[in-house]
Amino acid sequence: MIINILAGGPEELLPELADYKEENAIWVGVDRGVFHLLNRNIKPVIAFGDFDSVSQEELSLIESQVAELKRYKPEKNETDMELALNWAIEQKPSIIRMFGATGGRLDHFLANVHLLLVPLKAKNPAIVYLIDHQNIVFLKEPGSYTIEKMNSKKYISFLPLTLNVSDITLKGFKFPLKNQHISLGSTLCISNELISDYGTFSFSKGILIVIRSHD
Repeated sequence: MIINILAGGPEELLPELADYKEENAIWVGVDRGVFHLLNRNIKPVIAFGDFDSVSQEELSLIESQVAELKRYKPEKNETDMELALNWAIEQKPSIIRMFGATGGRLDHFLANVHLLLVPLKAKNPAIVYLIDHQNIVFLKEPGSYTIEKMNSKKYISFLPLTLNVSDITLKGFKFPLKNQHISLGSTLCISNELISDYGTFSFSKGILIVIRSHD
C-alpha cells in the first residue's frame, strides 16, 4: 500500500499528482491540501487540520466530500502534517509520499524535513518521500544502497542530518568518494550526477538526507 499526503503548501510547487495515482495508493488531505485534492477530482479517505487556511465555503465543500474529517484546534502540540503522517504510519504502508510540504514558510518546510525521521525513530519500514515539482527528498540510515538514474532529476545531493556521517562511498557518480567523513554543515556532496544507469552509495554511521532535483 502507498499513502499520498497532500498538505496546503504553494500550489504552483506541486508535481503532477496524476503521476502518483497508482491502484494501491490512497490519499490523505491536510488542511488546504484537502481542497486542492478535491479540485483535482481526488477524494481523500481522511483529512486532518484546523482548516484555518480555507474559507467557510471551501470548508463546507470539504465537509460534504470527505467521509472522515479530523478537525483540531490551532493550539496543539503537533502540526497538521505530523498528525497525518502518524496516522499514515499506523496503516503500515510500504511508501508514504508528502506533497505540498515545501515552499512558503521556512519553519514549516524544515519541520516537514524533520518529520522524515518519524518512521526511522519508530523502526517502521515505510519509506517517506517529500516531493515537489523540482525535488524528491528522503532519508537513509547506515547501509549500502543502489540508486537509479532519473533524467528528469539528474542532480543528487547528500547532506548529513546528524552531526557526522562516516565512511560515505559513492560509486558510479561523476564525483566518486571513498570512505569520506562529512560533518553537519558540509557541502561536499552537493549536486553530484550518475554517469551510468545505476550507482551506489554507502556509509557506516549517521543519517543522510538524499535530494534528487533538477534546475
